[in-house]
Amino acid sequence: MSKLLHIDSSILGGNSVSRQLTAQIVASWRASNPGTEVSYLDLAVESPSHLSSESLGFRAPAGAELNDVQKRENAISEALVSQFLASDVVVIGAPLYNFAIPTQLKSWIDRVAQVGRTFSYTEKGPVGLAGGKTVIIASTRGGVYSTSEAMRALEHQESYLQTIFGFFGVTDVRFVRAEGLAMGEAAKAAALAAAEIEIKTQTTVAANQPLAALAA
Repeated sequence: MSKLLHIDSSILGGNSVSRQLTAQIVASWRASNPGTEVSYLDLAVESPSHLSSESLGFRAPAGAELNDVQKRENAISEALVSQFLASDVVVIGAPLYNFAIPTQLKSWIDRVAQVGRTFSYTEKGPVGLAGGKTVIIASTRGGVYSTSEAMRALEHQESYLQTIFGFFGVTDVRFVRAEGLAMGEAAKAAALAAAEIEIKTQTTVAANQPLAALAA
């Protein structure tokens, strides 16, 4: 039985398009992959704190003495990275906030970015340790950023997520994009219709496929 981790990060609750899309992605994936075990993480409701001196316990040298707060924060980081590593498929709702991802999602990433767990450094450079997964990202944007180099240079959402999961060793990163959502009802309807088609495409391809296979 495969395991799917469903993550939402939008602060808009029932008005969130990214939440709508992640729910559709998960439902479509389960239809194509019966028996998938799903766990859910709502970062807008239960977000780990931003990194601080108290939450860096997972980076402390082995045998270092931690205070009670550091131990508690370390347990949170351990639970999050273990949950991520145990998942075969990760579905993430990632709206564009001020040209980047929500801080709640960044906090989660900072907790799972752990040396020796999701990546390591070698004499030849960094090596990802969390390969063999499929990550499907529901990317939502009020404007249109994908149609020109000038606009693509402004977004640090999809580009960042592609980079960080690649750094973790994940080669199968897929995007379901809905953009132009704030540019009128017609534009929003067209974006959602295109996203629904993309969901069907991305959820019928088997998990853990390399990017080259997806592009073929």
